Amino acid sequence: MVTKISSLIELMQALAMNHPQILELQTSILCPYAIFLPPGYALTGADKDKCLLSFNNGDGIGITANNVIRNLTIMTTPSCRAIFSQTGLTDMGTVTLNNLSVTGQVSLMIRQGTNRLMLNADNVDVVSCDARRYSEQPQKYGVNVYQGAFTVYNFNGDPNSNIIANITNITVGRKNAPVIGSGIFVGGYGDNGGWVVLENLTTGAVYANGMLPYGTADIITGGVFIVFGVKAQNVTNNGEIVTYGVNDMVLDTWGSVDSWTVNEKLTSYGPSGIGFVNFGTVNTFIAKKEIITHGLGARGFNQYDGTVNTIKMKSITTYGDGAIGIQVSKPIGSIEMEEGITTHGSIGNTLVKGLLMPLPAIAFSIKPGGEVQNLVVKGDIITYGDEVSSYTVEGGKINRISVSGQVAAEGKNANAIVISNGGTTPLTNIRASSKSGKILINEGGNITDKSGFTEVV
Repeated sequence: MVTKISSLIELMQALAMNHPQILELQTSILCPYAIFLPPGYALTGADKDKCLLSFNNGDGIGITANNVIRNLTIMTTPSCRAIFSQTGLTDMGTVTLNNLSVTGQVSLMIRQGTNRLMLNADNVDVVSCDARRYSEQPQKYGVNVYQGAFTVYNFNGDPNSNIIANITNITVGRKNAPVIGSGIFVGGYGDNGGWVVLENLTTGAVYANGMLPYGTADIITGGVFIVFGVKAQNVTNNGEIVTYGVNDMVLDTWGSVDSWTVNEKLTSYGPSGIGFVNFGTVNTFIAKKEIITHGLGARGFNQYDGTVNTIKMKSITTYGDGAIGIQVSKPIGSIEMEEGITTHGSIGNTLVKGLLMPLPAIAFSIKPGGEVQNLVVKGDIITYGDEVSSYTVEGGKINRISVSGQVAAEGKNANAIVISNGGTTPLTNIRASSKSGKILINEGGNITDKSGFTEVV
């Protein structure tokens, strides 16, 4: 049954019938209060460009179960929820979002008492949003995470609670007009229950700014953030992902991802805005375009916890002081750089597990507990900052290494290679140079193979 809607009165009358039907808006309508779709209702527009559903006093459309929202432009104030789940039902059935332009947060959240939601979202564009005010925030590693403009969140800790999601063609924010908070946020309740089974996530461009003041150490955001409690099969970014603010990670995961493919550039502009951070388990991560960070302490790739089996990246370039190119603190598989790793900064503060601390902008760093099975760099590993080492192994381990270019330190008092604290690495066929520092410093380290090592002065 299709009911054509041309006024607010007709919309409210149709909703009050509580009889599953398709409500098709024929024109733009302003609502002075939020509305709720009863189970089985669909809300569509005859023409998305002509059918603007606006809410001027709070949230927008509440969904309950087996709802469809399609072919509409939906507008609230950016700090409100344009689409939100509002139900105590055990089973929300299947919720479908399709061909939507949205101002305000899209929030698909289930709480205690709701154990099942099937979510299909495709071609959803969140134009503007401020997601900072929501108190449900995951907490781990000394930080809280702000929700996103597009949020899928299982806030029910029951191990039998599941959201099964296919989320495709999602775009968030605009270039130089980012959403506030995270961009796309997918999270479960924790590591032991309240799951999100993310079968597919594909994005277009995402622009986000957490608007955090400099010095904040216990709150972070992300352009695309996969939180704990998420079992993701395929994540693909088809548009550029850009973050602008303090502690704004470009890509971050605390969950598990089988395959993550990035087809466009990753860029961060703010302090401690890291290109890709992994605390979870990732099987394959591929970044086909460059990763570039500009802010103080804004690293390129950081492996803090969990593991990654295979990483392939085009290149990493950082510009800020303290902005390390690659830092590994846990065992991982292989890293392959199609080009090189370059840092331009010197020593500066950066966020590490909820603490701000000074670090040099090392190009490649293995920390105690870190291990890389195979490192392949088809370009250079190079630093330009003063008092910065290019390649350091501080108590960690590299099993195999191949660098087609050279390991070069261009700054003052900058060393090319530093092995310390029991670190282990081969230097097979490595060419290294330093303009005003040392080529090789070995303090309590173990060089397993130095054959072909060439010092270029």
